Amino acid sequence: MVAAGAFIVDVRTAEEFRAGHVQGSVNIPLDQIASKISMLKNKKVPIIAVCRSGARSGVATNMLKNNGIEAYNGGSWNGFERKIAA
Repeated sequence: MVAAGAFIVDVRTAEEFRAGHVQGSVNIPLDQIASKISMLKNKKVPIIAVCRSGARSGVATNMLKNNGIEAYNGGSWNGFERKIAA
């Protein structure tokens, strides 16, 4: 999905994101996802949410799906990064 243009959203805090993240991902902390629904919907590509462990990205994925967005929980950012690098 990443190769096909999926949009990777890291839902951790800005501080966590600065400490390391998936190349090409965008930081939208979980507490800001609701205010970004329209922008994400306009992307018209699948959204893959990542965080530290997969818990916050799971919450974000559910929020996005409930708003009609094709979304997937990528789990932990570093685990996800290893998967797409392989």
